[in-house]
Amino acid sequence: MKRRLGDRKDAKKVRNMDGLHNIMIDIKPERCDSDVYMNKEMDVSKLIKFVEKYKKENPENKLTYFHAFAMAFAKTIYNKPLLNRFVANRTFYDRNDVIIAFVAKISFEESSEEVMINIKVDKDDTIYTLRDKITARVNKIRNSKKGDKKENTNNVVDVIGKMPKLIRIPIVGLLKFLDRHGWLPESVTKDNLYYSTVILSNLGNFKIGSIYHNIVNFGTSSIIATMGQIHKSKIIDKDGKEKIIDVCDFGVNMDERIADGYYFAKSMKVLEYILDNPELLEERADARIKIDE
Repeated sequence: MKRRLGDRKDAKKVRNMDGLHNIMIDIKPERCDSDVYMNKEMDVSKLIKFVEKYKKENPENKLTYFHAFAMAFAKTIYNKPLLNRFVANRTFYDRNDVIIAFVAKISFEESSEEVMINIKVDKDDTIYTLRDKITARVNKIRNSKKGDKKENTNNVVDVIGKMPKLIRIPIVGLLKFLDRHGWLPESVTKDNLYYSTVILSNLGNFKIGSIYHNIVNFGTSSIIATMGQIHKSKIIDKDGKEKIIDVCDFGVNMDERIADGYYFAKSMKVLEYILDNPELLEERADARIKIDE
C-alpha cells in the first residue's frame, strides 16, 4: 500500500477515528497514564500434551512453551488487529508488521548481560517457523565472539548509557523528540523492545507467577505480557465434579486508548481458545479463528 501524508515508516495513520477516542488522547496523552491490567489463569493441559508429544517425536528439534506462547499471541493479534495499534504524538497508527519482542541473556549466568530481540511474525509463519526465527537470533547472540554480541539498538543503548549525565540527558531528550515524530533511525528501533507489537516475558522460567509490567512513553509498544509458572489447579467442571488441571497465569498490560474493554476481553478469549486448541499453532499466523459462544 502506498505511503500517504501523515503515515510513518513503520505504521499507517488511522484516519477514521471517532470523536471519543480523539478526545481520549487529549485527556490522556501519555501511554503510561493509559494502561489497564488484565489477569487470566488459562488451562494449558492440552498445550502441555502438544509440546511433550512433539518433543518425543522430534528429539532433535527443540520446542518450548515460550515458542507456543509467542505464536499464540501472534495469532491473537492477527485475529484482533486493533491490538497492533499505537498512539504517538496524539495520533493513532496501525503498525505495518506484527512484532514480538523479548529479552535474552547472553549466557545462563546471573551476572550475564541482556539484549533486546524483536522478531517479525509474517502472515504465513507457524509455531515451527517462528521457533526457528527465535532460535536463530538467540543462538547468533550467544555464539558470537566476545565484543560482537551486541548489535543495532543494543550497541546504541550501551554507548549512550555509559555517557556522563550532562551529555546523556540532552541526547536522550533528542531521541525522545525524534521518537515522538517517528524519525528515529533504524539503528535505534530495529531491536528496540519498545518498537514492537507486544513485549513478552516468560517468568515461568524463574519458577514464579506472572506480574504486571508498566508500559512506557518511549517507542510504540502498546502491550506487555508476562506468563507465570505452569502449575496444578483445582477446578469444578461443568458436571460439578472437582478436577485437577495444568494452568498458567497471564498478566497483560495494555494501552486502553487503542481499543475498548470489550475488545480486550474478546482478545483474551481468542488467546485462551488457541491455547486450548494447540493444533491451531501449526496453522498460518493469519488464519482466521472462529469461536462458538
